[in-house]
Amino acid sequence: MATALKEEAPETPKTQQSDAVVVRFAGDSGDGMQLTGGQFTLSSALAGNDFATFPDFPAEIRAPQGTLFGVSAFQINFGSEAIDTAGDQPDVLVAMNPAALKTNVPALREGGLIIADSGEFSKRNLDKAKYETNPLEDGSLAKWQLLAFDISALTIEAVKDFGLGNKDALRCKNMWTLGLALWMFDRDRQPLIDWLNAKFAKKPDIAAANIAALNAGHAYGETAELSGPLKQYHVDPAPAEAGLYRTVTGAESISLGLVAGAQLAGLQMFFGGYPITPASAILHHLSRLKEYGITTFQAEDEIAAICAAIGASYAGQLGVTSSSGPGIALKGEAMGLAIMTELPLVIVNSQRGGPSTGLPTKTEQSDLYQAVYGRNGDAPMPVIACRSPVDAFDCAIEAVRIATQYMTPVMLLTDGYIANAAEPWKVPDLDGYEPFPVEFMDTAPEGGFMPYARDEKLARPWVKPGTPGLMHRIGGIEKAEGTGHINYAPENHQAMTDIRKAKVDGVAGNIPDQEVCLGQAGAKLAVVGWGSTFGPIHQAVKRAQRKGLDVAHVHIRHIWPTPANLGDLLRSFDRIIVPEMNTGQLKTLLRDQFLVDAKPVNKVSGQPFTIAEMEAAIEEALK
Repeated sequence: MATALKEEAPETPKTQQSDAVVVRFAGDSGDGMQLTGGQFTLSSALAGNDFATFPDFPAEIRAPQGTLFGVSAFQINFGSEAIDTAGDQPDVLVAMNPAALKTNVPALREGGLIIADSGEFSKRNLDKAKYETNPLEDGSLAKWQLLAFDISALTIEAVKDFGLGNKDALRCKNMWTLGLALWMFDRDRQPLIDWLNAKFAKKPDIAAANIAALNAGHAYGETAELSGPLKQYHVDPAPAEAGLYRTVTGAESISLGLVAGAQLAGLQMFFGGYPITPASAILHHLSRLKEYGITTFQAEDEIAAICAAIGASYAGQLGVTSSSGPGIALKGEAMGLAIMTELPLVIVNSQRGGPSTGLPTKTEQSDLYQAVYGRNGDAPMPVIACRSPVDAFDCAIEAVRIATQYMTPVMLLTDGYIANAAEPWKVPDLDGYEPFPVEFMDTAPEGGFMPYARDEKLARPWVKPGTPGLMHRIGGIEKAEGTGHINYAPENHQAMTDIRKAKVDGVAGNIPDQEVCLGQAGAKLAVVGWGSTFGPIHQAVKRAQRKGLDVAHVHIRHIWPTPANLGDLLRSFDRIIVPEMNTGQLKTLLRDQFLVDAKPVNKVSGQPFTIAEMEAAIEEALK
């Protein structure tokens, strides 16, 4: 995490266009590319740049070294202007071995810079990467700028005074590379040196070796007689409001938002989870926040995790659980229990590629049907989707608000891209958030207590077990209207099903109207998105508008129920396209609910949309 305080700066005329650079670090999954990218992100934050990141790594714990499927990459787009995506094409690719080069070079923009560790391009490593000849020597990289030198040997030389063997010395290679990158973009090394000293406080020799490698990489850029592609660049800070900023990932943001939501509701929080990629980080973050009345429980399985959270809600705490698609499937019956018992519960689904185990470390948006419809019986549940790491904070608060005010489980959708990506976040003042304190029933009303009596929102009362005079029983069998007794009568089941549906439908009256993010209602084309497609859609619509195209961007946070004005808004557009990382799930929902001719734009590669793909879809739709 990087934290920085921005002060008010005097307004100056904007005479230059903002600059942005996309850098991708790629290497073997043991080369520390995620660490390198994370620390370069820290330096970008402290330099005041806006940025967005995209960590991309294999599912295997430790894939065979040098193989194509073992490549790990980290991409960052940083600049002096607003950044919404991690960038379409890298300007700079740092490739630590042949497999990293082969896997990632097709994405590099033409004329972009390749920095390659020639020391790793041995015959054995070339064979693993399926290269017949050495690409650094055969001219196959001619359309890019190439800078190849023996980073491995230079690293070993830099740390030779610390008595490390070759294997341990080469573990410092990522720091050498980071030092070179810091020089290239005119970054201060001191925060990284401080971080290394803190990280290896109990192993000062390891800290010193890594710092030596960092300094050596920086010095190489500074002093080497390199003609051609290696130049130093300076990226100005991005304009931003004054305030305290920090880097935040989606998983951190959701965790902080859940804590803030519990505080605004005046509740303690219980989190029941089970490890699964990419949702596990939420459990890790919340386990460090116990001072805010947070209890975390790593259960023996997904079913136990959600059932424990339901039990906590019954006991008067905010129950929260989290998983990814496979785990959400296992939680399905217990979600129905939470709907039948009408207890507040927040379920976070960090979507990944599916079905089944699918693509554990890749991103997708294919759980929308599961979120809206995926339970037995008529089991309606509010569904919210966050669009970015920063947005996840407010979405988590909104999920807590709806869950507690309507006595219902709520599903919060994020995905692997949002969970792992990072961006700058202006730390908000919670005094600006309106509290929504929970009121537990503590005395029996006149006429006696009925567990399924309703308020104006159709929410039943929340009673802590053991409250005198308010003993009650709830469970998964159908309840009698009002009393909550077991009741199988046909007319009662009809009435209770209708009430549960009406309660969730009523949430639409207590959420904001749908806004148009860019453009105007009534445009020739609306690009309607949800979740992490926000960045590429937003940038593509901006570019299309600069070309004079009549296009608007609509991004939906409240997936179910939808905002009350959404139908009229959608019908105002001539054409609608719906880009999503699935085979057309939101498109189906919009067609079903509003009878609009929404056309799908689908991608299920495990990778996010690019801006160029969105631009092409807009131009095709307007032909």
